[in-house]
Amino acid sequence: MALEMRDVCERCETAKLPWDAAARICSYECTFCVPCGEAMGEVCPNCGGELVARPTRAPQQAGGAVHGVCRVLRYVAGGMP
Repeated sequence: MALEMRDVCERCETAKLPWDAAARICSYECTFCVPCGEAMGEVCPNCGGELVARPTRAPQQAGGAVHGVCRVLRYVAGGMP
């Protein structure tokens, strides 16, 4: 199963995260920009898991088609919902 490669930070919602950009993810694929990940001490506020560097993905070569992305926002300021 492939990563969803979400395209926006779940904390600040302003950082656009293209597939080739540096980002941080946890084992549940919660996705954050690098500055937000560092500000949170590399700990996911949703599950408490470690945030690690997200692998990058190049667009597919066949016809320029790429997989779609799903926007999921779960971050709640001050801790888990």
